[in-house]
Amino acid sequence: MSELRAKESQQKQFSENIEKCRNKLYRVAYCYVKNEQEALDIVSEATYKGYLAYERMNTPQYFDSWMTRIVINAAIDHLGRKKRVTYMEDHAQDYAAAEHAVPLEEKLDLYDALDRLMPEEKTYIILKFFEDLRFREMADVLSLSENTVKTKFYRTIGKLKTYLIEGEVDRL
Repeated sequence: MSELRAKESQQKQFSENIEKCRNKLYRVAYCYVKNEQEALDIVSEATYKGYLAYERMNTPQYFDSWMTRIVINAAIDHLGRKKRVTYMEDHAQDYAAAEHAVPLEEKLDLYDALDRLMPEEKTYIILKFFEDLRFREMADVLSLSENTVKTKFYRTIGKLKTYLIEGEVDRL
């Protein structure tokens, strides 16, 4: 009976923690896909994965960082799956866009620049500017050293700057 109560307590604790950070998790997912329904799907998938792994979590005080990392991974996986599915209409739009070149003024949009980044690079920008995390907090979320986070962040900022100034980002 006590095992059942412990399980119920754990479920309640998970629900309360998710409720506290659900808006943040949604914002992170939305920054990747820029679509409300897809962002909700990503958060739902990440919540399910988090729920399954919650009992193995050793440090409950880092729940927020832990769930953010799960959402980031789910969003990157989602983008990878989405990229593999290509529709004929998408190619028709690409050809039409190539015929009518977009003026440089319209390219100077941060969201367009973010879309050109690799999903892993986008993570650094989202955590720093959209979630207002410090480098130390970013390092905790990403399970990296603080210096590695700083290096990758500034490298990504350089790519964004290059895109905004010259109109393109080098894809590595």
